[in-house]
Amino acid sequence: MPKEIEVKSVLNKTKKRDSWFLDDYTVNLYSSCSFNCLYCYIRGSKYGSNLEQGLTIKTNAIEVLDRQLSNRAKKGQYGYVVLSSATDPYLQVEKKFELTRQALKVIAKHRFPVHIITKSDLVERDFDLLHEIDKSALLPHDLQLSPGRGVLLSFSFSTLDAHVASIFEKGATKPAKRLEALEKAIQEGFHAGVSLMPLLPFISDTTENLKLFFSTFKALNVGYVLPATLTLFGDGPADSKTLVMEAIREHFPDLEKRYKRFFQNSYQMPPYYQKAFAKKMKELCHEYGIPGGITGQGKPY
Repeated sequence: MPKEIEVKSVLNKTKKRDSWFLDDYTVNLYSSCSFNCLYCYIRGSKYGSNLEQGLTIKTNAIEVLDRQLSNRAKKGQYGYVVLSSATDPYLQVEKKFELTRQALKVIAKHRFPVHIITKSDLVERDFDLLHEIDKSALLPHDLQLSPGRGVLLSFSFSTLDAHVASIFEKGATKPAKRLEALEKAIQEGFHAGVSLMPLLPFISDTTENLKLFFSTFKALNVGYVLPATLTLFGDGPADSKTLVMEAIREHFPDLEKRYKRFFQNSYQMPPYYQKAFAKKMKELCHEYGIPGGITGQGKPY
């Protein structure tokens, strides 16, 4: 069973809005994550190797969020609230506790725009509230024209292959289900796109897989794609680098030497790879006519 705690604050004001995610504020209604993605940056000794075991419910989060958003609204400090930055807003426990749905009601009440980033199809349950927010949200002046929408929906993918997903993100909603939810969101008229991160080197970033990604997203008429490669942190038994390397050793032994070489003394892929990656993403975005950013202010893909 997840733990329950009370918090003093749940609305976090970012120091600087990220040009990709447009996060003026972030809200995490849960701590840790039952999706258990091996590559997740929040991994470490704080939660252990099984993130689900560290799952925490912030029982008074809605009351606190209501107060904090009310104070910001009185000052006219409107901006995108990102759900979520450190966990998924639609974990399995959301079906029972409905903190995300309650939070969306509060966000709608105070007329803040929202950006949801998720690996789950449970977001479909809240399309009614999201339509309300999309129509009534007050946007920051510099974002009124682009994106010009009160709701942004980003569905996160690292692979479309069910077997690969079962290795690296075994607790998450299957990619096929996510694609169905993405399609429904677009059909509902939402500004919906893809957080294509992290792409797994030599697994999901191959030419064949990239063509599959972009042709699939083009067919769905996604609003944008946000691609990024893999970063791995830590050498402890519960850290992302350790767990991903174990998975590579077991399931992709022919790639073990490459991964060791790339991540032995760094948390990210080498500069030459990153440069080639950026060039390839820019070419694919141009070829398939998919914007490489929500507003065009992000990386030049």
